[in-house]
Amino acid sequence: MTVERRLAVDDVSLYARDRGVAGVEAGVPFLLVHGLASNCRLWDGVAARLSELGHPVVTVDLRGHGQSDKPETGYDFATLARDLVAVLDALEWQRAVVAGQSMGGNLVLELAAVAPARVVGVAGVDGGAIDLQERWPVWEEGAAALAPPRLEGTPRSEVEAHLRRTHPDWSEEGIEAFLANFETLPDGTIRPWLTFERHMLLLRSLWEQRPLATLARVAAPVLLVMADTRDASVETKREEAERARAARRQVDVEWFSPADHDLHVQRPREVADLLHDRLGRGGAASS
Repeated sequence: MTVERRLAVDDVSLYARDRGVAGVEAGVPFLLVHGLASNCRLWDGVAARLSELGHPVVTVDLRGHGQSDKPETGYDFATLARDLVAVLDALEWQRAVVAGQSMGGNLVLELAAVAPARVVGVAGVDGGAIDLQERWPVWEEGAAALAPPRLEGTPRSEVEAHLRRTHPDWSEEGIEAFLANFETLPDGTIRPWLTFERHMLLLRSLWEQRPLATLARVAAPVLLVMADTRDASVETKREEAERARAARRQVDVEWFSPADHDLHVQRPREVADLLHDRLGRGGAASS
């Protein structure tokens, strides 16, 4: 059963979805973090399976995203990592496995670096080793290449039809979760919850992070769950993952092929089972 919660974190209130597990036999908790311009509902399938396996699981909308507050400031990795530490505090979780998708993977790596005592393990789902400076040494070039499309004003029906056409193997739950990335306006058009300007601030913070340097400050084991998307990005992702694995003995890499970037939506049960097997076994309860 999913319980919707509001977590007070410094200057914001964050929306969270809580799948608690009662009893002393509860496994290690999992905090699941979405990617850039995404929302926590995309983790629902993974969260449901992890809960079945005995883990307390919470997914959270980052500031500026989904149903969380949208303050004017704080769109950088340092602030978001502090927000996530405060989430662990609010949940009274002393230690947890932290998993993030895409940018969220790099963000949970940052969390593990700044609060090592709170993290049992780290997982990046098609993320966690993203090094944008390696791809675009000049920020302006990266910004031009990665700026999101201006979707405001697009009919929701058009977005949904495109999504169903390009992801025929997604569940209905996954389709609805993706559409929750947007506010639906009275005229039937959509507007991303994360504004363009804040999107670019977070993209700049991702560009500024050097994941190998961050990894050097992480004590917990790291699992990179990578998606072979069969496109031009795959070779770069393979190089990033291999650099991370070469940098530390406690980095493991697992590939799904073929797979979507939103691997946690496409194959939630398999992702959850992998997270449980590699990072969730033998963990102590939260407090």
